[in-house]
Amino acid sequence: MAEETTAVRRPIGVLSSTVLDCPDPERLAAFYRRLTGWEVTYRSEAYVFIGDGPVRIGFQRVGGFRPPAWPSDGARAHLDFTVPELGPAVADLLAAGATKPEQQAGGDHWVTLLDPDGHPFCLAIPE
Repeated sequence: MAEETTAVRRPIGVLSSTVLDCPDPERLAAFYRRLTGWEVTYRSEAYVFIGDGPVRIGFQRVGGFRPPAWPSDGARAHLDFTVPELGPAVADLLAAGATKPEQQAGGDHWVTLLDPDGHPFCLAIPE
């Protein structure tokens, strides 16, 4: 195993997007557009991307899509979003099709929701 150094190295790559598998990219992109305010920057039959900053969110059509299980001990990733207040943000996203699982760990600091396709994401207030 190579020894790590503390010297700054030139990066090998730069994160440009996070892509979520889903059955309907347009529908899921519309949900996240409501959350972020980001515009669609690319679309095709199989993909929709939102955002034009250094990181975008993509939505990829996958046949036979199965949502991740929440909560479970299996590997998964999720997105975190900072919001000014939890209550209004949660209410707005529930109205847009999110669901709030009973399993919550954030107390007064963050809330876990599931998007319309079942991907977990968190809303947090600034600390």
